[in-house]
Amino acid sequence: MHPSQNLKPEWVDIIRKAAPAAEQEGKLQPVQLALIYEQGWFKFLVPQVYSGLQLALPQMVRLEESLAWANGSLGWVVTLCSGAGWFGGFLDAALATEIMTDPRLCLAGSGASTGTATISGDGYIINGTWKYASGAHHATHITANCIIKNGDETVVNDDGEPLVLPFVFDGKDVRVFPAWKYVGMMATGSDAYEVKDLYVDKNRCFKIDPEYTVVNEPLYRYPFLQLAEATLAANLSGLAVHFLDLCGPAFDERMKNPRLTEPQKEYIKQLLAEQTTLLNKTRAAFYETVDNSWNSFELDGENGLQEVSLMSRKLAKVSRESVDKLYTYCGLSAANPDTEINQVWRDLHTAGLHSLLTFER
Repeated sequence: MHPSQNLKPEWVDIIRKAAPAAEQEGKLQPVQLALIYEQGWFKFLVPQVYSGLQLALPQMVRLEESLAWANGSLGWVVTLCSGAGWFGGFLDAALATEIMTDPRLCLAGSGASTGTATISGDGYIINGTWKYASGAHHATHITANCIIKNGDETVVNDDGEPLVLPFVFDGKDVRVFPAWKYVGMMATGSDAYEVKDLYVDKNRCFKIDPEYTVVNEPLYRYPFLQLAEATLAANLSGLAVHFLDLCGPAFDERMKNPRLTEPQKEYIKQLLAEQTTLLNKTRAAFYETVDNSWNSFELDGENGLQEVSLMSRKLAKVSRESVDKLYTYCGLSAANPDTEINQVWRDLHTAGLHSLLTFER
């Protein structure tokens, strides 16, 4: 199924028309955000009890691929910020009700453990700086991992390692500052943020572990690693499909070049057909793996999870390689940063550097 089949044409039109301005300003535009709020896309994984969509993994991954196909930056922000909504399954119920019922809910954050949380009475004093928080500029709340301290001493876990726990802060208590200076994903607003001497109640801390699930639903027992791998791979897939879509018009233009021989023209056409077939076969295998894992998870537990990890990496690899094989034949317009095809190429090669999908195994 082509990703376009999951989105109304008018949605795609809104997203893409605003894309150049979003890239120029380094963040999603109001018209794009209005659509996200209207459709509840930031609430893909928020529990239904807190007014979320609580989508099954297969449905969510397909929608995220479609949004990445519409625009890389928007798809990435929705994926990461809606992914943080999954934490709603582990948050204190009263706090989650307060936070997640907001119709403009957006949870940004970082997985890096570059902050400290010092025990203070019934709460913690937070200090730290984190970078690369996609969607930080319009986040209502921000999450962060902190090393737990008791005075000057670092608290250790059962393995003797520093204890690291996630926290959720109100957006107003966090200072966001410029840090994203990369060639792609320019509209994600993936800037840095810091917190200084912020006191938070203990209910702002949570544990991501099935043992500590507050909302007793399969979605919040499914491992976060495979959930993250699958959603990120779907973003690369969506970007790759978009690039291959744009190769058609680009190649048609190249065919007008009188210096191209007939065999060369035929080679370019055949290459696009081959890479389209390869990408679609890999996408189909990926979705079959995700579907099987989700459908059997409650019965078979760990069975199928390793396959999700492997297929996510394979899909990411095929997406990158298919685009690179075709890029050479797209002409100079593909190297012009003002063109759509170049934006897609830059977005894919920036998102494709994510550490979860770097290696095939």
